[in-house]
Amino acid sequence: MNKAELIEAMASESGLSKADSKKALDAFINTTTDALKKGDRLSLIGFGSFSISERAARTGRNPQTGKEIQIAAKKVVKFKAGSELATTVN
Repeated sequence: MNKAELIEAMASESGLSKADSKKALDAFINTTTDALKKGDRLSLIGFGSFSISERAARTGRNPQTGKEIQIAAKKVVKFKAGSELATTVN
């Protein structure tokens, strides 16, 4: 499912127009992004939680040449599914 299909599904499920559903989805994405940028954790009970994790710098290997390369430290977004979502999917 892509973003347009998600917006259409949200509109049909909620009874909102597609334009309102797009605004709601964009607001959710922007708010989530801003919270994660600040280092906050976002928890949606039953669905899951988004958080930031630090990945340490490490030495990797270029698969084409075999030469060692340095991979810089970075922050990554983690998602942990909630119990209701995990149960529904399984």
